[in-house]
Amino acid sequence: MDGKVSTSAEAAENAVLAHGFRVDDLPAAEEAERPETLKGDAGKSPAQWAYERIINYIQKFEEGLDAEHEVGMGFVGSESGTLTIQGMGYFAPDIITFYGSDAAGSKRQLIQHVSQLSVMLTAAPRLKTPAQRIGFRLAAELERKG
Repeated sequence: MDGKVSTSAEAAENAVLAHGFRVDDLPAAEEAERPETLKGDAGKSPAQWAYERIINYIQKFEEGLDAEHEVGMGFVGSESGTLTIQGMGYFAPDIITFYGSDAAGSKRQLIQHVSQLSVMLTAAPRLKTPAQRIGFRLAAELERKG
């Protein structure tokens, strides 16, 4: 333990990011698997920090999908259906946006303030062959920019 104090929210977040284990309890080799950009929040806006963590959630969710599905996002508390996530972005300090298509192929975009962020990931039937894995592409872009 390095003596770093975490809030209860950070502790809960770290548990999810590390597949149910506290990151502090993992061996150094496993910690190294987390993208560098997710290892600290110094100087990051709430939007950038949320964006980077959501990428990690998407990536972990996609690891469990079969070839017939890709990551989608349901709209909590809405009859709006789902959005197959094809892109994501943020506008510092506090806006997150998701780009994609609905099941009929119509373009969709969700713009959300970080204080209202509620994302429900879902396994959506793939729109293209092969299924797109946006989480891995987003993570690669983070590493390239980092």
